[in-house]
Formats: sequence, structure tokens, C-alpha cells
Amino acid sequence: MTHLLARRTILGASLAMPFIRTGRAATPEWTRDAFLKAMADSGRPISMSQASFDAIQARKPAAIARISEYLKSHLGKVNPVVIDAFQQLPREYYHYHYDDKIATPSEAYEENPKPWALGYGSALSDYLGQAYMTQVLDPQPEHTTLEIGTGSGFQSSLLSRIVKKSYSIEIIEPLGNAVKKIFAPLGYDNVETRVGDGYFGWPEVDGGFDRIIITCAAQYAPPELFKQLKPGGVALIPIGQPMKRGQFLYVYTKDEQGKVHTRKDVGVFFIPMTGAMMKNPQPVGATPG
Repeated sequence: MTHLLARRTILGASLAMPFIRTGRAATPEWTRDAFLKAMADSGRPISMSQASFDAIQARKPAAIARISEYLKSHLGKVNPVVIDAFQQLPREYYHYHYDDKIATPSEAYEENPKPWALGYGSALSDYLGQAYMTQVLDPQPEHTTLEIGTGSGFQSSLLSRIVKKSYSIEIIEPLGNAVKKIFAPLGYDNVETRVGDGYFGWPEVDGGFDRIIITCAAQYAPPELFKQLKPGGVALIPIGQPMKRGQFLYVYTKDEQGKVHTRKDVGVFFIPMTGAMMKNPQPVGATPG
């Protein structure tokens, strides 16, 4: 769950149709029928009137504009690649409460962005926070990325529209097993997820990762992740005590000699990173927050 507390700092973006990605095979036009089919194919069948679907789509341009204004005011500029990725993703597809098996697409593109419950103690992060972290992460088309905390699958999907391969790990087994089914119906074939403890990363991936993003609050930076971060790579890690104010987003960069540099960024509020993070004290020599 992302919520940016401290505000720092995309020029206006064109409001193109979602679901199109330059350099990838075009995916089907996003219609009510396409939405209902994708939901059914992902094991989450719902019913929805055309009027309800149209009302959701009508809110999207304002949300995209809101993202653009937010990024420009907090980061000084807009990365059009980030906006394009948001344009492509049908956010309503990710609004689902897995514990209760209830789809909540009408919540998408809300005027006052906030986290939304997914069940099992997880949440879909607010879209302004996701946009901010994605732009700071600076993913590139040739990159391989790793996300710790799959949640709704939105962040890994967002990265998949930009990078070569997007990996994601979810520690909550029923959530992870359900969410892994949502990518194929959208044609997102460069996303790979698994259930596991993100503290240990994904060491089986040859060559490691260009970018790593943790979407839950760690108490310290997990050492194994830096071993898997490539030279020249960037990692974003929220660090602070679970469910308390005083968490901050830290930006880590690994230089060509393998040294890790740290920059403290904005205040955030995330649900806690569980598993080994909660059991192991900070190792001696671990990169601090």
C-alpha cells in the first residue's frame, strides 16, 4: 500500500486509448465485452452494464491529467513513458477484493487517490504514489525488474509495459496464487510472479535486476537484494516501523564498482514487509536506511 506523505516533485500528456503499447503487439480494444472476458478468464467473473463501464472510462482522462500534474509538481518534469504505461493499463481490472471475491471496478480513477483493500491484509496502492515511485525508479525498455509485494499486480503490470521483463514476489499465498492468473487475459506475457519471501529476492534469475522496487515497509534494506542488483541499478525501498508514521522512501544506486549509495526521499506509509524481515535483526554491515 503506497501513500506519499511528504510532497516534493509530467508535462501534459495526450489522452490516448488505453491498452496500446509501442513496440509490442497491439492488444484488443478495451471495451465492456473485452473487460468482462478478461475478468472471466482470470477467474473473477462479474457482470456490468454498458453505462457503468462507460462511466469508469469517462473518469480516466482526469486521473491521467492528475498524475501528470502531480509528477510535474513533485519531480519537476513528466516522464511520458510513465504516462503511456498508465494509459495502457485498465485500472478497474485490478480493483478486486480477493478475500471476499468481490470486484470493485467502480472505485477506479477516484478523484482523491487512496489505497484500496484487496483482502488478506493487502492493498492496491494509490495511483499517484505508484506514478511517483515508477518515475523515480526510471525503468528502461531493456531492463529486467523485480517487485517485492505483488499485491494487486498493478505495479508489475505497469512496469511490464515499459521494461523487457517484470518479476514480482508475493508472500501471501492465496493472494499470490490468485493474482498470477490476471496477466495472461490482458496479453501481458512478460510478467512472471511467484509466491515467496521477497526478503531473499529471486536469485534464480540470471544476471540479476536493473531495477528493484519494494512496495511494503521494510525495517532495513534486505542484503540479498543488493547482491541481485546490477551495477548501475536502482532500488526503491520504503523503510520504517510497521504501520507507523516516520517511514521514508530510500533510493539506492549501485555504481559500476559495486558500491551502493543511498538517498533519503519522501515520507511514505506502507503495510509491513513480513516473513524473514520480521524475524531477523538487521545484519551487521547491512546497507542502512
